[in-house]
Amino acid sequence: MNRSTRSWERVVAGVGLSLLALDGAAAAADLPLKAPAFKAVYDWTGFYLGGHFGYGGGSFGPGTNPLPEQGVVFPHSITGLIGGYQAGYNRQFPSRVVLGIEADASFTSPQDAPAVMPAPFHTTLDYVSTLRGRVGYAFGTLMPYLTGGFAWGHSRVELNDSAGNVVSSPGQTQAGWTAGAGVEFAVSGNWSAKVEYDYIGLSRRMYDLSDFGLPGINVDPSIHLAKLGLNYRFGDTPWTAPVSANAQTALPESDVWNIHAQTTFLPSVYPAFRSPYAGTDSLPGGGQSRETWTATAFLGVRLWQGAEFYFDPELAQGFGLNGTLGLAGFPNGEAQKAGAPYFKIRPQRYYLKQTFGLGGEQEDVPDGANQLPGKRDIDRITLIVGRFAVGDFFDGNTYAKDPRADFMNWAMWSSAAYDFPADLPGYTRGGVVELNRKDWAVRAGLFEVPSAPNSDVLTLGDKNFGTVAELEERYAPFDQPGKLRLGIFANRGFTGNYNQALAIEDANPLLDINAVMASIRTANFKYGFYVNMEQQLMKDVGLFARASWNDGQNEILSFTDIDRSLSGGLSIKGSSWGRPSDTIGIGGAINGLSAGHRDFLAAGGLGLLIGDGRLNYRPEQILETYYAYAINNSFTFTADYQLITNPAYNADRGPVSIFSGRLHGEF
Repeated sequence: MNRSTRSWERVVAGVGLSLLALDGAAAAADLPLKAPAFKAVYDWTGFYLGGHFGYGGGSFGPGTNPLPEQGVVFPHSITGLIGGYQAGYNRQFPSRVVLGIEADASFTSPQDAPAVMPAPFHTTLDYVSTLRGRVGYAFGTLMPYLTGGFAWGHSRVELNDSAGNVVSSPGQTQAGWTAGAGVEFAVSGNWSAKVEYDYIGLSRRMYDLSDFGLPGINVDPSIHLAKLGLNYRFGDTPWTAPVSANAQTALPESDVWNIHAQTTFLPSVYPAFRSPYAGTDSLPGGGQSRETWTATAFLGVRLWQGAEFYFDPELAQGFGLNGTLGLAGFPNGEAQKAGAPYFKIRPQRYYLKQTFGLGGEQEDVPDGANQLPGKRDIDRITLIVGRFAVGDFFDGNTYAKDPRADFMNWAMWSSAAYDFPADLPGYTRGGVVELNRKDWAVRAGLFEVPSAPNSDVLTLGDKNFGTVAELEERYAPFDQPGKLRLGIFANRGFTGNYNQALAIEDANPLLDINAVMASIRTANFKYGFYVNMEQQLMKDVGLFARASWNDGQNEILSFTDIDRSLSGGLSIKGSSWGRPSDTIGIGGAINGLSAGHRDFLAAGGLGLLIGDGRLNYRPEQILETYYAYAINNSFTFTADYQLITNPAYNADRGPVSIFSGRLHGEF
């Protein structure tokens, strides 16, 4: 995987606009929950901030070999799905004419890997931004408008070697113009929604590829974008709450939908450590720093009685250390195997949730991300169908579950030997059914699995599927609440058998063990279990522990190179030192491999994340401690330290100390 490189273009497009969004969202979080009283005449005047999601297409011109970007339910195109931010200001005049100005940035999807055709080079677009005027006419809460202005974007040409690996990716910023039209309509409270079309024409730029033995090409982007967006209006004083009902015009708040957001910036660094040798997937011994950044919107809507639909588009940028390679218990839970130097948009979650109440006692459901407020029966049956993360509904834990808020290491926030089905960012498609009672719950799921180890393509069929069942018991010894979760899982996917590969390679030592493994992949099972416990010891102090195991006979398909794992620790809130929103966490994990798995790595095999070329096997041992400092109601900064002994199970290398800082915002 290529290492991330910083550029001024990336800073301007990705960082600058994202910080603008964060500042605005923080202000929004401090506004009153209830909107001012509704007036008969709706006024569009004021500053606003929002986000958008949509689909695009177009052309780079002849002979440019465009890289196909994922369209998911739409055809792949030069942009695929797009998403980003916008901010602007409107002024409505007595004539009901509305004049405004808006700036935005749109980011493209990851490449559609199955559609990539071999070529000496591919052209792609990293982002496009605009600064536009808007002219509209207000029909009360409905405003059609025309828009146009300046545009700029960043294109890139990826040069490939004969094996299809990217060896160079020169890029250029291109200026141009944009024009479009849309309609915006007030929804509820201070929120409005919009539908917009934009045409963007960027200036032609020449790429000189003579150093690579290729002719030069002209990249002449013509882009069509269709967007759905949401805006939050602040009135004429954008960074303060309104002082009276007349300060801005808004609609009554709706109880049928909600929106939340998060952003997490997580840099990590480690110094040089002992490394007498290294392999293809080894953590470099000389030290390194990397960072990841995500921004997610959580949209929910109540469709009918008991039915809710959730949609979570997410922007992700950056890489884990060494491109998320070199450690089985990886230290950054935000790091994706599909890292990118620029923001990429993915529709990470879209699922329907249907709840059937069974009557009796009810409980309150607070407003939250992927959670509409209201009441529900404690005794209930819930069905979920769509795209989500398996961890959204299984293997939960109050004290160690969310790498954006608590422990960061993969072996701490999950049952690490559970090879849960997931694509490269960690999500899958499938269904979940749950029966909930007051003191217990039982749930089960059926999911798509990757088409091969570390594949971004998900499949489901008689030879490819993932299943899990979990029993959750709730109890309260000495009036201190606790939970115990017992899970069993079985996946079937296109994997190879460790012992079979070793036997073939032993018979002919000239063969490459990784080529042998790839040649013997067929539909194989992987099964196992996990035990997950949490227990409050006293107010603001909690204990957690996990144990997990899989059979270790066939390749890991989705998660990480761990066949058995033990983890546990303490979580302490800061009430006793006057910081009730702060948290201290300390914990540890021990990871291990099956005999066949360790022999495969010792023979030069490569796993999903690890492979030193040889192996002096010892269990991988992890110590993690963090302090999460609440800056305000929206932002938390976390200082995190991890000591990893025998990284990638190799006693010849390490130990390695990893230092991380995490800035997390919730809105």
